[in-house]
Amino acid sequence: MADQAYQHLRSDRILATLDKLQARINARFPEAGLAKVCADLIETARFTARDAARLARPAWGWRILSLTLIALGVVAQIFAFRFLHVENATLSAPEVVQGLEAAVNLLILFGGAVWFVLTLEERTKRRHVLDSLHRLRSLAHVIDMHQLTKDPTIVLDSQRTHASPERTMSQFELTRYLDYCSEMLALIGKLAALYAERMRDGVVVDAVNDIENLTTSLGRKIWQKITILSALNESR
Repeated sequence: MADQAYQHLRSDRILATLDKLQARINARFPEAGLAKVCADLIETARFTARDAARLARPAWGWRILSLTLIALGVVAQIFAFRFLHVENATLSAPEVVQGLEAAVNLLILFGGAVWFVLTLEERTKRRHVLDSLHRLRSLAHVIDMHQLTKDPTIVLDSQRTHASPERTMSQFELTRYLDYCSEMLALIGKLAALYAERMRDGVVVDAVNDIENLTTSLGRKIWQKITILSALNESR
């Protein structure tokens, strides 16, 4: 049997990668806001790892409650049909039809209630996951804000104005800074994928895909800047 270790995402490996990334950022940019963002991302990653593992386990409380409500509903249906059967002996034909119609309506309502109860666990988990994914999406936009003013043309020593942002990085430092932003965005996509891997709900999978598309798009903008820096270095 093939080794299953490399067929699934492992949250411990993602956390280890983030820890190494934080060490690299602190070593090169200890005073930068990006280091604080990475620390916040690590805390979020730890929560996400625990949360995804918990959601993958059955929620026995919801399931026991669902089975109890369904059992009570079945008992109520049985008593209703027995009562209708006993009453049929003394009812006229129109009254029997009216009673059957009421029984059918009751059965339809019971079916809807069963569906609601059976999907209660899934819908509760889905709402929780969507809230957690929103936090990851917000972090992706925060990282994008940190690289927003990191313009590769600053290495050309262009004219500054009094409103220009403070730019003290060399070409090499700017490249590393952008690379760290790109790695953090990619890891956010992997954290989101932990939910899709452990909860195969269509709505959750679509939300995870949206985050992965977002981080890929933001990362593509960063790599365009890195490409420009590389071209400038070659032109020199």
